[in-house]
Amino acid sequence: MTSTPDTLPLPPAAFRKAVLAWYDRHGRKDLPWQQHITPYRVWVSEIMLQQTQVSTVIPYFERFMARFPDVQALASAPTDDVLHLWTGLGYYARARNLHKAARAVVSEHGGEFPRDIEALTTLPGIGRSTAGAIASISMDLRAPILDGNVKRVLTRFAAVSGWPGERAVEQRLWDIAEALTPSQRLRDYTQVMMDLGATLCTRRNPDCLACPLHRHCLAHAQGNPHDYPTSKPKKTTPVRRTTMLLARDPDGRVLLVQRPPSGIWGGLWCFPEAESEDSATLLLGQLGLQAHHTEALPGFRHTFSHFHLDVTPLLVDTRGTACMVAEQPLAWVDPDAPGNLGLAAPVKRLLESLGEPRQLSVL
Repeated sequence: MTSTPDTLPLPPAAFRKAVLAWYDRHGRKDLPWQQHITPYRVWVSEIMLQQTQVSTVIPYFERFMARFPDVQALASAPTDDVLHLWTGLGYYARARNLHKAARAVVSEHGGEFPRDIEALTTLPGIGRSTAGAIASISMDLRAPILDGNVKRVLTRFAAVSGWPGERAVEQRLWDIAEALTPSQRLRDYTQVMMDLGATLCTRRNPDCLACPLHRHCLAHAQGNPHDYPTSKPKKTTPVRRTTMLLARDPDGRVLLVQRPPSGIWGGLWCFPEAESEDSATLLLGQLGLQAHHTEALPGFRHTFSHFHLDVTPLLVDTRGTACMVAEQPLAWVDPDAPGNLGLAAPVKRLLESLGEPRQLSVL
């Protein structure tokens, strides 16, 4: 039988006592965003940590804080500067929303994050769980969270079946999270719930015997923690194809175009793209350039969350003066020093590889 908040395998008070005792002995307390805690620092870390591991986030967070130490600095920064510091972190909509939300905090809230969950969720990119983390960690407000790590802990602890992306299952988990959230030590409780999922109750190799909940965890008792949470129903991942035009001028610079602000790689600088090599030749003419040497570089696959993109890079030595196509801004850049531009990860790797195109590795 699936547990409800009234029939949990451990009463809420005992649950809190167990996890907080574990946190006092083993919890993470020295992460960069746990120092000098402010709503701004917590918010930036929470956005970066969405679908990204702590070890990957730490250097990005530290560089971001050095460049944008507060919400006013982020709000006043050019978009390119923000995207540049996000390059390689992926899921670039997070960076665009971060920038928009910073501007909203400054323009609509006087530079202070609202001390209210509903008001926080009106800011771009902040959902209920992120708002709860900001409020509980930096404002000492009672607010449950339900990120991926917490979902995994709760689905196993209470044997909640069904994919958490389904509304009914997610609501059940929110009800449980609400019932378990304490009124004291909110920062520590929020952190320990994330820590348990990240360090013990992991997706593939949960360390059940080290978990403070293992004697009461229903999935552990059933012997099947790997069955929780239920996986998202599988769909065939579609494949798209593109040809990236690496147009190089006589000085060795290559041409980049800035993509529209929304959509895949929104606002980032990329190589001009075409559907095929023939289309790339036509695009070259539309750009006002003439080819005098062309070389197809090894193709590679770049995977997004919802599709694969098979990329064929086409290196073309060109002459002529480039002109805009479809009102996309252009820039000739030195591959070794492209400047503070926001670059899509495959574009950054291709730029780095242009010195040795024949040794270009598959991404």
